[in-house]
Amino acid sequence: MHMADALLSPAVGIVMGAVSAGAIAYSVTKVKKDELSEKKIPLMAVAGAMVFAAQMVNFTIPGTGSSGHIGGGILLAGLLGGTPAFLSISAVLIIQCLFFADGGLLALGCNIFNMGVIPCLLIYPLLFKPFLKKNISYGRLSVSSVISVVASLLIGSFAVVLQTLASGITALPFGLFAALMLPIHAVIGLIEGLITAGILCFVYKMRPEILGSARSGEMLKSDVSTKQIIVFLGVAALIIGGVGALFASTNPDGLEWAIAKIVGGEGLQTENAVQNGAGTVQDALAFLPDYGFRNGENETLGTSTAGIIGAVCTFIFAFVTGFIISKAKKARKKTDDGAKNIASENKNSAE
Repeated sequence: MHMADALLSPAVGIVMGAVSAGAIAYSVTKVKKDELSEKKIPLMAVAGAMVFAAQMVNFTIPGTGSSGHIGGGILLAGLLGGTPAFLSISAVLIIQCLFFADGGLLALGCNIFNMGVIPCLLIYPLLFKPFLKKNISYGRLSVSSVISVVASLLIGSFAVVLQTLASGITALPFGLFAALMLPIHAVIGLIEGLITAGILCFVYKMRPEILGSARSGEMLKSDVSTKQIIVFLGVAALIIGGVGALFASTNPDGLEWAIAKIVGGEGLQTENAVQNGAGTVQDALAFLPDYGFRNGENETLGTSTAGIIGAVCTFIFAFVTGFIISKAKKARKKTDDGAKNIASENKNSAE
């Protein structure tokens, strides 16, 4: 469901970019305050890498001529908590946009909002967490995963329709576009929900403390080992990116399919200088555009290379982000503790 620049006016793209930047700033502040420990940083990085790789594997939607891929927002939130998950999925989307030309540069704010803000900052706290409020069980976890993912994709796909409407893209009539987008993404959401449920149930069986920490927002205790989960997710990211992507469906994804149904196979073309300029910048930055070599040769090797490099880049980006936030958190705590000690000493002296 990555939007292209042709779907947006510059004004909508810029406004949504500002909204998503604000959400990132809020999440950094929230994570720095109370939702990240050093123990969770490798988990945040490797989970983001796995989602990057998994998004390369489109699965066919039978009887439609369409395909879909996981968004990963609810999966990440279930593992990490809402705001760390949002930072992780933002890293995925930024890497995809800048280095692989997946999703437009002007549309990056919309894509972060639709695939990050909605699942991680809205659906996760308002639907996923309350469903598990009493206790976590395999049944509750599975039902909550499916319902939350379907809700995320339905709201996200409707947001795409609203953003094109606000952009004045008359080639995509509101009613028809919504009628095509919502049902296909409901089906994609059902499949992603089952995948999400399977992974979260596996992690819960191995290390229930990880999901408990994500739900409560508390730090993982020092005696909780995450090595097995990190290794599992890391190996999965490399296998999926390096091998699994080779077997991805060639059918258009839900968004591309809906557009093709309305305007035909040619798609929409960019029409203004801002869109063209964003495209030029993106073309210069993307060293593996469309997950392949620039010369178009050796598609198999190009796809595997893109999958592995993308997963590694996402891991590094998310890890460094988490590390910087963790260090800032420690520095702030040290400063606060120092201020409290000085205040206490002054009080004692006064007495």
